Amino acid sequence: MLKTFLATLNPMLVIFLCLLTGFILRRTKRLPENSDKVLSQLETYVLVPALSFSTFLEYGTPESLMSNLTGIMYASVAILLALGIAIPLSNLFPTTDYYQRNIYRYSLTFANYGFMGNAIVPVILGGQEYLYRYLLFTLPFSFVIYLWGLPILIPKEHRKGNVLKNLFNFPMIMVMAGLLCALTGLGNYLPGFVTTTVGNLKNCMGPIAMVLTGFVIGGYSFKDMLTNKKVYIATGLRLLILPAIILGVLYLLGASKDILMLAFFAFATPLGMNTVVFPAAFGGETKTGASMAMISHVLCIITIPLLYALLSILPI
Repeated sequence: MLKTFLATLNPMLVIFLCLLTGFILRRTKRLPENSDKVLSQLETYVLVPALSFSTFLEYGTPESLMSNLTGIMYASVAILLALGIAIPLSNLFPTTDYYQRNIYRYSLTFANYGFMGNAIVPVILGGQEYLYRYLLFTLPFSFVIYLWGLPILIPKEHRKGNVLKNLFNFPMIMVMAGLLCALTGLGNYLPGFVTTTVGNLKNCMGPIAMVLTGFVIGGYSFKDMLTNKKVYIATGLRLLILPAIILGVLYLLGASKDILMLAFFAFATPLGMNTVVFPAAFGGETKTGASMAMISHVLCIITIPLLYALLSILPI
């Protein structure tokens, strides 16, 4: 167990250094104040789509897709379970602000399975093939995020149109394009410079995501973020209690150890940045989301290696 813990701790410390780099860049004003918005757009519309497209293009085959259908079904059960837990649980956090209630609902439902999960899965589990399986596993999460998660982070007066239109966005389109190219063989006809460029962009996703997170955190007062007791409760639930419940249910339903590992990284990663980005975009209160992000990203340096080591030795 100690060996597994130390092996997992190493990449987590690398991630911490990226977070620290972003934090220092913000505090020393080495980058413009709006760099977080620029980096966020770069991640969302260039680097994450490149990662999804490149990974599906490389590993996507009809056989691999069929072999991962079981994982997708377990993931669907897991995200519905998370919803069923998070919505009533959010009512335990006293607030008269309906919008802030939705921030807690979102944070207790979704971990940072995208930026953080995508960055650490291939490092800890050992290779891009695991990233492919992880991306397939988290597909149901993306559907729930676009249909329910992101809309509740937008104030009612700013919501427009049919929520189904949220699925037609560039990141999801690139996921489907990658799968289509892989399953039909169209990827074999893409020019080499295209696949090389997309592959290089994919490699930038993880480090820039962590620098972005540190940069956002660096814009807030430590004192203000550390004095909110509710944030510590939400962080404990996010990093420890909720993953344990969801993994326990999947185990009882007969999930394999590989599927439990994927579920672990999907649910045990820290609180994400959407609870900062969306309130900021609509002039809302961002301190709660920033506090959750800072505290959970720091504590996950220990909780992820520890829980992963425990999960690795379980007789499953």
